[in-house]
Amino acid sequence: MGADRFSTATRLKALGTALVQGPAVARVYRARPQRRSRLTGRAALLALVVCSLVVALAYPMRQWVTQRSDIADQRRRTEHAREQVKLLRDEKARLEDPAYVEQQAREHLHYLRPGETGYSVVGGGGPTKPPRDRGAADRPWYSNLWEDIDSSDGQQRRALP
Repeated sequence: MGADRFSTATRLKALGTALVQGPAVARVYRARPQRRSRLTGRAALLALVVCSLVVALAYPMRQWVTQRSDIADQRRRTEHAREQVKLLRDEKARLEDPAYVEQQAREHLHYLRPGETGYSVVGGGGPTKPPRDRGAADRPWYSNLWEDIDSSDGQQRRALP
């Protein structure tokens, strides 16, 4: 037991001396138990228990994080819905006001009060903007079809030598 405290060089020197002195002393040195590893049975069991806990808790923790994210998303949706309800209540309050309803009818439906004369100017009346070409949406379907056929035919002719 006292030899366990010494360095490896000291042990080798003692073993060499024992071999020189005779086989009986050498057997004593060889018969000594080897040094144990630091990983004992208890440590291995503890490591196994910790790993088991990590594996057992991984899925519930993932679910918990996912559910917290879902809860936060639902809270955002709820807040958005509350804002929409507030806007709709304000709109409802405005629509209950007869003056607002009359203003909207005059503006959008061109309603007139009794005795008023309304005029509609067709084809002008103010600064006109040139018609915006929306492309294929402004043309009939058959024009778009022929244009596509012509453009693909032109691409094929360019590709041929």
